[in-house]
Amino acid sequence: MTHQEIVKKVEWKDLKDLTFKEMLIENNLTIPWFLISMTLAYFGYYILALPFSAFFFLTGLRQVHNGFHNSLGTNKFLTWFSLYSNSILMMVSIHAVKFNHIRHHKYCLTDEDYEGKSAGMTWYGAILYGPVHMFLIHKITLQLGNKNYIRNVILELTSIAIVVFLVFYFNIYFLIYHFIIMVFAEFLMAFFAVWTVHHDTEESPEYARTQRKEWKNKITFSMFYHLEHHLFPAVPTIKLPELARRIDDAFPDIEKKETF
Repeated sequence: MTHQEIVKKVEWKDLKDLTFKEMLIENNLTIPWFLISMTLAYFGYYILALPFSAFFFLTGLRQVHNGFHNSLGTNKFLTWFSLYSNSILMMVSIHAVKFNHIRHHKYCLTDEDYEGKSAGMTWYGAILYGPVHMFLIHKITLQLGNKNYIRNVILELTSIAIVVFLVFYFNIYFLIYHFIIMVFAEFLMAFFAVWTVHHDTEESPEYARTQRKEWKNKITFSMFYHLEHHLFPAVPTIKLPELARRIDDAFPDIEKKETF
């Protein structure tokens, strides 16, 4: 079956709209994890802070990913501000990530898909490739992006540099901890955000991997419903469990490769 056949048979357009409660969840999911991790780091409990920092990064990915597809339920400025502020908190130009992610959907796993380069690597190769991946998405955006993307990338990188300088200059140790963890997490993106959901799918790139075990989706905040996301990228993450049920009802025999 083709992508278009699936889109025609599955009801999905009603899932694009968020209720006020859902909008609040999608736009504030990062806050408790960030506050807890920073509080623990402030008092020197760095080991205890680590899982909360990890969940902050994961929920931050969910938030900006919805922002890429205009699925946060907010206006244009608030969506932009979400991407900008998370750039500083997550130590990467989120608009550079957005540019490459939109291209990833358009050119999935082809030579033009710079985000997806690690999908064809071994798992350890994808991990080692992480720093190159982060450098490349900035480089490609500055080379191929339009004026708005270039302006946003420069603004975000400049803001990151200023904040990092101030944090190290004033020796704000709990923020130093946070930035180090975020850089480390960014270096793992080629593995977690690309390889885990796309390896061994080159023959049918539109059929990305997915995760259907409920407890696994709960601890990963539904971020591994990737088959569903590639088929219907406009659907917000909070609606992906329902979308998965609809796809299963319409196409019970559709191939579903698991992420983990």
